[in-house]
Amino acid sequence: MTNKVNDLRTIVRGRVLLPGDDGFDQARRPWNLAVEQAVPAVVEAADDADVAAVVRFARAREMAVSAQPNGHGATTELDGAILLRTHRLDSLQIDPAARRARVGAGVSSGGLQAAAAPYGLTGLPGSSPVVSVTGVALGGGLSWFGRKHGWIADSVTAFDIVDAEGRPRRITADTNHDLFWAMRGGGGSFAIVTALELALHRAPHLYGGRLLWPAEHAPDVMDAYRQITATAPDDLTVWLDLLHFPGSDPMIAVDAAYLGQAAAARDLLSPLDRLPRPLTDSRRTMTVAELGTITAEPTDPSAGSSRAELLTQLDDTAAKTLLADPIAPLMSVQIRHLGGAFTRPSDSPHGPITEPYALYLFGVPADPATTEAITARQRALTDALPVSGRKPFTFLSPGESVADAFPPAALRRLRDLERHHNPRNTFRANFPISG
Repeated sequence: MTNKVNDLRTIVRGRVLLPGDDGFDQARRPWNLAVEQAVPAVVEAADDADVAAVVRFARAREMAVSAQPNGHGATTELDGAILLRTHRLDSLQIDPAARRARVGAGVSSGGLQAAAAPYGLTGLPGSSPVVSVTGVALGGGLSWFGRKHGWIADSVTAFDIVDAEGRPRRITADTNHDLFWAMRGGGGSFAIVTALELALHRAPHLYGGRLLWPAEHAPDVMDAYRQITATAPDDLTVWLDLLHFPGSDPMIAVDAAYLGQAAAARDLLSPLDRLPRPLTDSRRTMTVAELGTITAEPTDPSAGSSRAELLTQLDDTAAKTLLADPIAPLMSVQIRHLGGAFTRPSDSPHGPITEPYALYLFGVPADPATTEAITARQRALTDALPVSGRKPFTFLSPGESVADAFPPAALRRLRDLERHHNPRNTFRANFPISG
């Protein structure tokens, strides 16, 4: 395999790393260090021309190429493919009058938010500021503001791509509606994205933060959370987190973000103020650039094992099941309130989500025994809860497939489009459409 990739250095301006080179092992690692990526080469593209050159190189040698800005969502499906790092494609332009942004494939969610904030505008960020906008959009994307504005992919208005023949192209709903539809949430099986254009949204006011209590108050916090989410307007998003960090006592948190004034937010969240005094309360007026501080997720790569599901309800039985036993060896059990715009039509493979909540279970697989225990705890919880069996593509975990994410009709359409746009399997996604 090494002989097939030796010539990569002659065709690109960016850095090429092969097995045995200093830095190769570091460069091939994904964000989730529990995933091993056995790739024959890593190319750090310097520009769009490098991307096109690598695609033509792979096509000529009947190899596959997979694009990763920084490796979120990685699986072992990339084994044997050229790993194309696109983090240096970091151009970012904001058009405040048109409320549009053009972001390179390497631009992070936090980077977009920081650029949009001075204009009172926002993208649709998730919980972490370090994931790439492009990667999240290709997976559909669940955002803090999704109840108001829908999937992150719904805001995309154009893709700049390199197709399977190595040609740069611009894809919109008008130029190629089928491919545009597929890429708004169908993953990386159709092209390499070098940049995308998306609509920004007004965010002149924002209030948010986290409240944290000892686990002894979990039943009361859960009741307040259910009360708030039962009547929450689309401008308000509230998540609940059961937490058990190593070396600390179990805790429960409520995370909130409200697109509006502080007074209205505090009124909507008033059931939380009737609970025992929290350990911490970080709620405040903030800018959209500060959203990543709410959950304070790690910003450096680490090992993790996750599983996500969609809950059909959060009734008394489900609430009691979630609180019946300690979550250990899991580190967190998160419930995200959905509804709102997620229930409405979407010109994307996902379509609407009718389930009102998303469940995300996370643990750190420190050793084989812990890994097995985490998987068993995840399975036991989901088996006991009212889950629909469907899960968002952006939350798929290693070992799962696209059939777990998309309705059957959408999956058939995606597979037809992949056969047309990626006939030689030149592009390898974390979760292949054909898998």
